Amino acid sequence: MADTVLYEVSDGLATITLNRPEAMNALNTELKVALREAAREAAGDPAVRAVLLTAAGDRAFCVGQDLKEHVGTLFEARESGAVDGVMSTVKEHYNPITRALAGMPKPLVAAVNGVAAGAGFGFALAADYRIVADSAKFNTSFAGVALTADSGLSWTLPRLIGQSRASDLLLFPRNIGAQEAYELGIANRVVPAADLAEEARTLARTLAEGPTVAYAALKESVAYAASHTLEEALEKEDELQTRAGSSEDHMIAVRSFLDKEKPRYLGR
Repeated sequence: MADTVLYEVSDGLATITLNRPEAMNALNTELKVALREAAREAAGDPAVRAVLLTAAGDRAFCVGQDLKEHVGTLFEARESGAVDGVMSTVKEHYNPITRALAGMPKPLVAAVNGVAAGAGFGFALAADYRIVADSAKFNTSFAGVALTADSGLSWTLPRLIGQSRASDLLLFPRNIGAQEAYELGIANRVVPAADLAEEARTLARTLAEGPTVAYAALKESVAYAASHTLEEALEKEDELQTRAGSSEDHMIAVRSFLDKEKPRYLGR
């Protein structure tokens, strides 16, 4: 894994840290490749039961595309007549990262420590839970540089805050403070910046100790229901409940209930 992304697994918790604080964790090619691989590794590792996505520094979670790198590539492409190739980063990097994060078969917590803009905003919304420093800000950014949304933002944002509000924030980019983000439903919890790291790790560790199979089924159920009818959602619930009910964790939960003990889940 490149130094631009740090990856650590401890006691069932994978921590993915964006590590370009000097550039406000802007997404250059090296970071995008490393983040894509880290997300895939966490998703596929059976020893990982929860994931924490965070960032180094105290100014930014991620400000999106590294525009300095983008400008240089864009000018070279215009001279060669291959401008379309510049935007291949959406297919090669942004889409696979978003799929890996949103489709993670285990809980994903984003600890937003500062500015989350553009694709950084999108990656935060791909998480299941966002714990946010009181100094953090969100900004869609794309229209400000004459681009459209990527990193799943056109899908996730309207589902969280409604189409009308999403259109407003996409057409007229502005900074959304932590409190407003909480009121809109973008942030699940706002904490003092000094407490963010500890609170986010405690939250993620709690999930890592939980019933992983049930969490995965819950995520799949909610995602499926968002684009299907009630009848189809009921069929999916039946399928997923059968899977969860067959897990070792469910048996542990039942036995613990009968024995009046706290369950100690195995994640399978």
